Amino acid sequence: MSSSKKIEEEWKMAKIAVENPFDDVKLALEEKGHEVKMFESDENLKGYDMGVVRALSDVNVDQFDFPVVSIEGNSVDDIVNDVEKRLQR
Repeated sequence: MSSSKKIEEEWKMAKIAVENPFDDVKLALEEKGHEVKMFESDENLKGYDMGVVRALSDVNVDQFDFPVVSIEGNSVDDIVNDVEKRLQR
């Protein structure tokens, strides 16, 4: 397997936490091959590759040990694209 193919597979299989009630974002990310868990905004999560939250102003990003992206003002496609771009870094 080429190294670029291996890198592509690694980011596609990311563990992502999505804030409730955004099931549409969860489904879209699962369709891309990611493992997705829904969470409540007050949960203290660890061990994920990325998080998707309602708005960055609504959460304490220090409660997460992973980067987060905001749903606020974005379409589902925008969110999925943002998540995948950040996972490639």
